[in-house]
Amino acid sequence: MSLLPCIQKEPKTPANAAVIWLHGLGADGSDFVPIIPELGFPTTMAVRFIFPNAPSIPITINGGYQMPAWYDITAMDVERKVDTDQLVASAEQVRLLIDREIDRGIPSDRIVLAGFSQGGAVAYQTALTHMYPLAGLLCLSTYFATGDTITPNSANQQIPIKICHGTRDPMVGVQLGKAAYQRLTAMGYAVEYREYPMEHAVCPDEIADISRWLQHVLA
Repeated sequence: MSLLPCIQKEPKTPANAAVIWLHGLGADGSDFVPIIPELGFPTTMAVRFIFPNAPSIPITINGGYQMPAWYDITAMDVERKVDTDQLVASAEQVRLLIDREIDRGIPSDRIVLAGFSQGGAVAYQTALTHMYPLAGLLCLSTYFATGDTITPNSANQQIPIKICHGTRDPMVGVQLGKAAYQRLTAMGYAVEYREYPMEHAVCPDEIADISRWLQHVLA
């Protein structure tokens, strides 16, 4: 399996940590690149940011139109019916990017997985099933699509998880973010959950919270 094409942003000094950040449906790896300077990391932090590009595939809810996606969405109901096989396959592709960072000298517990919307669903699956401990899992405006089918790996039972969601999100309703928080808590994970008065997007207060959280888990 070949590596996903990625946009990669290096720190000014040799990287000692990495954030792999997955975009949402119809976007691409460039979507979250502008957030890096807004995080305002201190110069002592040497974090490599990796933004993979999902392949273009037909999306059922969009009449079969092809667009960048981690998996097909077959119905836009409250449960958000998805192609679970495709989602798991995308998670395995992300796992290869984790392996590459380890090969480049970044320990697994210095690697954060982040994802927005569809990308967050893949991040859940990848991080919670990964065989080595990761530094953290950041889930933005997303949902736990494989919550009923996932077989977690005990290596990441203690992974720090942060969930951020907009209260006015028309695409992924805030109830799905709350449901993910409740399910993960019931599964024994330590989860930080916060809502913001925004739609399917990011906002300045959220970016500030993300910065603080990343600095904490990568301290």
